Amino acid sequence: MADTTVARDQLRSIVERIERLEEEKQAIAGDIRDVYAEAKANGFDVKTLRKVVRLRKQDSTQREEEEAMLSLYLHSLGMVPDFEAADGETRAAV
Repeated sequence: MADTTVARDQLRSIVERIERLEEEKQAIAGDIRDVYAEAKANGFDVKTLRKVVRLRKQDSTQREEEEAMLSLYLHSLGMVPDFEAADGETRAAV
């Protein structure tokens, strides 16, 4: 019987800790929204800021790999204009 009480108390403690963390997470999400709203009010583009924050989380190798793939896809779709190089060779502008 004592084991059941201990398990129940432990479970209740875990659930309460999760609930507190969820509340903190919501508060932090609200703070982040406020910062983005402040940035927007100061003339910054929020969509670009979000992308910058996401890119800063990546290591340089991962970021370079993603940029190379994006460049490859854009070029394949004809979304990157070609230009004439000084030596007459056609190259894709990146």
